[in-house]
Amino acid sequence: MDKKNELTKEKEQTLNTIVDAPNQSELPTIQINEEEEKKEILRRYRKLLKSIKRKITPEERKNIRKAFDLAVKAHANVRRKSGEPYIYHPIAVAQICAEEMGLGDTSIICALLHDTVEDTDITLQDIEKLFGKKIASIINGLTKISTVLDNNQSIQAENFRKVLLAMAEDVRVILIKIADRLHNMRTLEHMSRQQQIKIASETLFLYAPLAHRLGLNAIKTELEDLGLKYTNPEAYNEIAEKLRETEEERKKYIQKFIQPVKKALEEKGFKFKIFGRPKSIYSIYNKMVKKHVSFEEIYDIFAIRIVIDSEPENEKSDCWEVYSIVTDIYHPFPDRLRDWISTPKSNGYESLHTTVMGPEGRWVEVQIRTTRMDELAEKGYAAHWKYKEASQERENKVEEWLRKVREVLENPDPDALEFIDDFKLNLFSDEIYVFTPKGDMKILPAGATALDFAFEIHTKVGEHAIGAKVNQKLVPLSYVLQTGDQVEILTSTKQKPNEDWLKFVVTARAKSKIKAALKEQRKQVAEEGKEILKKKMQKVELPYESDVLNQLVSFFNLPSVTELYYRVAVGNIDIPDLKKFKKYKESKKTKPVENTEEKIETLVTRTRGKGDLLVIGDKMEQLDYKLSPCCNPIPGDDVFGFITTDEGIKIHRVNCPNAVHLLSHYAYRVVKAKWVNEHLLSFLAGIKIKGIDKLGLVNEITKVISNEHQVNMRSIKFDTEDGLFEGEIMVYVYDTKHLNRLIKNLKKVEGVTSVYRMDGVEEGK
Repeated sequence: MDKKNELTKEKEQTLNTIVDAPNQSELPTIQINEEEEKKEILRRYRKLLKSIKRKITPEERKNIRKAFDLAVKAHANVRRKSGEPYIYHPIAVAQICAEEMGLGDTSIICALLHDTVEDTDITLQDIEKLFGKKIASIINGLTKISTVLDNNQSIQAENFRKVLLAMAEDVRVILIKIADRLHNMRTLEHMSRQQQIKIASETLFLYAPLAHRLGLNAIKTELEDLGLKYTNPEAYNEIAEKLRETEEERKKYIQKFIQPVKKALEEKGFKFKIFGRPKSIYSIYNKMVKKHVSFEEIYDIFAIRIVIDSEPENEKSDCWEVYSIVTDIYHPFPDRLRDWISTPKSNGYESLHTTVMGPEGRWVEVQIRTTRMDELAEKGYAAHWKYKEASQERENKVEEWLRKVREVLENPDPDALEFIDDFKLNLFSDEIYVFTPKGDMKILPAGATALDFAFEIHTKVGEHAIGAKVNQKLVPLSYVLQTGDQVEILTSTKQKPNEDWLKFVVTARAKSKIKAALKEQRKQVAEEGKEILKKKMQKVELPYESDVLNQLVSFFNLPSVTELYYRVAVGNIDIPDLKKFKKYKESKKTKPVENTEEKIETLVTRTRGKGDLLVIGDKMEQLDYKLSPCCNPIPGDDVFGFITTDEGIKIHRVNCPNAVHLLSHYAYRVVKAKWVNEHLLSFLAGIKIKGIDKLGLVNEITKVISNEHQVNMRSIKFDTEDGLFEGEIMVYVYDTKHLNRLIKNLKKVEGVTSVYRMDGVEEGK
């Protein structure tokens, strides 16, 4: 006991020393370049102070210094994987909060201290004593998230809910966590390949959509690009290289496009900036994948942005005047006008987007916005303090979103993975704007139905909805709404939610409310079923005991005893079924209920026990594995092994369409994998080929394939329509180099416009 008191006393003295002498903090003792590192730490701290965009009082400055000294002391002698002092990381996170997000002293203090409670002897009580309840509360939220996400586990069931709950308490928790993740992504090269893939997948899955939702456009873009850099380095490097190669040509074209616009704007007396910005590598990659086109075939590699100085009351009219000037010079694409000034996005984004036909017959996207809109678009919610009079609505929208998050979390869904996907859909989807009969506007994700709208109005309205009137016309509840629709919901007190509703609602709110109502209905029916089951078991002379009930659950392959009661109540399980069970029980001892979680955990442990690396194609390795048909990996591909419950290990490409989902949801079931080249084995790969149909083309294509050394065709299929053809060829190749060489040669065939590898090959094909 005395020893414990001694330690507490020693800790208090340490904390008091930091508070009393903020300018004499003990910096880490490092043998190599200790003095240089001390200077570098102080230099970074001064840089942080200079980057604070808001005015801070002497008291606030003193608190920031106090937090800095405490962080230095707490992380003394700790180093990052790069070998740098650990303190560089919290300073960098605070720098991002101040410089790139425009946050104030509270967030900077929390950023400096965000790892102290989790990684050092400092407790939340210490933080509260030194800095107050608010800062302790934010750091508590950050610590909860770190405990869940920053170890080797992935975003699992209840953990994900804990993450969101911590975030929903205070928006600054999310902002600081995004800054923390951004710095980790910027320094990811020092981590192992497996960790890189896991962290990058998690970033694309959760953090980039969160940054998007909070309007942090610049940070969202960087997170996506860095995510791609580590999940698919080949594609990232190829696009980055092509952007570098075409930079000069782009600059010349942008100048050519800008010149007449600049002249016209100057004549009208506008103060403005006009420049071209290349699209992000991630958005170019997405377009290439979705449209199956090459880099050269994407016409909108860059966008022209016009940012004007405008008084708040003239912003809208000034932007439309600039639009008029641009479209007088260049013809607009009628269907590509996006007006987010009259109706801003729910993350506060305001801008006018149009696509016009520029010089040399090239389509160019033009973005028109004011200085205020531009700053809010880049820095998002965090920049709102600068424009108080124009930002109340924005702040209300973020608070409304956080309220929805909290509401969804209050209705726990047993299927946590489905919950995660629903939540992410609502986080990242496009939006539509619809109106109530009184003209109030509601923002819903694209694809939302009349029933989603009903639940958006009120839970009771949703639960009792029987139909809707959209623009005065009667429509079913499954009707998919469009922007501008005016919706009236028709209700009946006799109506109750049913299972079919879950097939067409898309919002997390509607799904969680319907599931909660169905669960309640099911519970009531199950209560009746309990009494019915007791009587039926008496009739067939079965004892009503917990052991027997568990055996029944196992026999009928049900998830719980409640489900057993429910099935009995609705007549799905009756006396003949109970007799079958009794006969089975008497003839054979009932097998115990198998716990799938235990089974998978045992499998993971057994697999990991065989070594941290799965070597594919090595005869020494006894593990059973299959090549996954969703991405059809071949030697040379960057791959990982995924442990399944019934099919052994499945090998996936790192850039498989399902990779981000698997790595984010089940990281603990992933094993590292690599190919060995001892034996030249053939692997099946699919190639999609498109072009202009001409006589003898198929013959030329097959000739290229048969001339390629050791390539055998398994199948070939061609369709032609209106002078165009599309073909699918299944070939056996050794590895990715072999396949890429074949694709390169096929592209040289006259008339062929695109050749690319297909993502998956159906099993049994």
